[in-house]
Amino acid sequence: MDTNITVPPCSPLLDRAETENFSGVLRRSIKGLCSLLLVSTLFVLLFVQQGPRITKDDENDLNLKSLEQAWRWVSKEITLEVSGEEAKAYPWTNDMLSWQRTSYHFQPQKNWMNGPLFHMGWYHFFYQYNPNSAVWGNITWGHAVSKDLINWFHLPIAMVPDNWYDITGVWTGSATILPDGQIIMLYTGKTANLTEVQNLAFPANLSDPLLLEWVKYPGNPVMVPPPGIGFKDFRDPTTAWLGPDGKWRITIGSKVNNNGLSLVYKTANFTEFELLDGLLHEVPGSGMWECIDFYPVSVASTDGLDTSANGAGIKHVLKASLDQYMQDYYAIGTYDPINDKWTPDDPKADVGLGLRVDDGKYYASKTFYDQNKKRRIIWAWVGESDSESIDLLKGWASLQAIPRTILFDKKTGNNILQWPVEEVESLRSQSYDFDKLKLAPGSVLPLNIGSATQLDIVATFKIDEETLQSTVEANKDYNCSSSGGAASRGILGPFGILVLADESLSELTPVYFYVSKGTDGSAKTHFCADQLRSSTAPDVVKLIYGSDVPVLHGEKLSMRLLVDHSIVESFAQGGRRVITSRVYPTKAINGGAKVFVFNNATGVTVTASVKAWQMISANSIPFQQNADHL
Repeated sequence: MDTNITVPPCSPLLDRAETENFSGVLRRSIKGLCSLLLVSTLFVLLFVQQGPRITKDDENDLNLKSLEQAWRWVSKEITLEVSGEEAKAYPWTNDMLSWQRTSYHFQPQKNWMNGPLFHMGWYHFFYQYNPNSAVWGNITWGHAVSKDLINWFHLPIAMVPDNWYDITGVWTGSATILPDGQIIMLYTGKTANLTEVQNLAFPANLSDPLLLEWVKYPGNPVMVPPPGIGFKDFRDPTTAWLGPDGKWRITIGSKVNNNGLSLVYKTANFTEFELLDGLLHEVPGSGMWECIDFYPVSVASTDGLDTSANGAGIKHVLKASLDQYMQDYYAIGTYDPINDKWTPDDPKADVGLGLRVDDGKYYASKTFYDQNKKRRIIWAWVGESDSESIDLLKGWASLQAIPRTILFDKKTGNNILQWPVEEVESLRSQSYDFDKLKLAPGSVLPLNIGSATQLDIVATFKIDEETLQSTVEANKDYNCSSSGGAASRGILGPFGILVLADESLSELTPVYFYVSKGTDGSAKTHFCADQLRSSTAPDVVKLIYGSDVPVLHGEKLSMRLLVDHSIVESFAQGGRRVITSRVYPTKAINGGAKVFVFNNATGVTVTASVKAWQMISANSIPFQQNADHL
């Protein structure tokens, strides 16, 4: 349906106290027009710790760090009790808690989880899992398989902490396929005194498509902390890559004097490792690096690259999960395979200083190369933003983000692009189109799309060019996290989409753009996700995520949102910036959840076009040995 509608002004994003009598606000409803992956490479992604979201756009962001640290450190082996005025227990009902469980994101059937592998037609997903409780502890490797990265079958536990070298946890690991087809698994184990060591495991039966049994190498550990490295600062081996001398390299995260760094080892047989002189890279003051990822990207092709690829037309991405901030950072640079050194293209945008993998609740990410479709895919663990006591009531905690493809952004030349894998589109069902909706300043417009808790939404926004050019200055120092959220109005923003909102807008999660402009005429676009009013419950963390996003000449402002109950994944400008949010509404659930477009700017009209799909649920069931599966 082509619609060309100007919505009268109102004030959609009022303070919560003002929304109690919101029913009289003028709104106009528009009814819309209804309308497998096989891989030959392998890796294991296992996630250690959850990541509170604190942006580092400016010093104000660091004030948020203490807020979320006070809530969710169970993955840091701390048992926490919530207390204080803001942490008063909310009377959660079974309906509210059961609604929070996602329908097309991967998560175990119960308890606490934390990362894939491909073999004989099946993705094998091994993840950190507590089989006994929905809180941290007793870390084992859960195991699930899939044909398409979307629908999953749960298998028996793959590995348990049953040897001296992993007795306090089977932690993060990665896998490598050797030329003869052998699967090599390296993983971090913790001893009784919590020393971190690296261990080797391999399938008991390589001809088993389900890889049900794993054997730990009797000579474990194969690597121990070297001199000068703390016994708790040596973890998370990467997938191996082949060097010019015919030997394999891996890198391991560590720190020295609060300088984050990556050690490089080489091996010919994966049972004997040599620590190389020097480091792959180091960034002063960045703290402990964990879950390191190191991979090549093509600067010209839209294909992904095997981990061992190097040469002309190739850049290398170095990513580290910063234990100090519980955030994933990456940088793009050049790898010297002779000296095993990596150098960032822009030292000011080095690891921990510049680009986030995701500006929200997204941690311990890991990529792998899908040789069948010639693409690189990234996975990550998404923790909770509620209290441990709520997780115990639910009986589960945390989930996996939707897998995303990774490409080098050829247009900007300085960042990666992330986009949901195409397989997720197989879940799309009924569609709704809303075209050229004109939103005057202060407008909100409900979109009649029926059930609004499982959605895939694609939207574009165009602001009035004459107003943009004539505006001399507009909030030039704007920052998502310190802005006050979508209720804070400026000349050129905010405008975007409200998801998981109730009818009265007492609960809502805005995802929006905000354009700021300096006195020199330069404009900057910010992409933000506001959780401040996502729930009326006080015992959940509610922050504002986001950062600026490059918008090139001639590009429309665009976003894509994947909404799945308590998780919202938001992609701006084709994936230049991404934000993952966890939200826990009490009213905007089931049939009470609505979607709106809004323009809360004071001085510009915005034209929005939206297409939304209902998403059916994915399968996540116990595996049964029968012909239907095999």
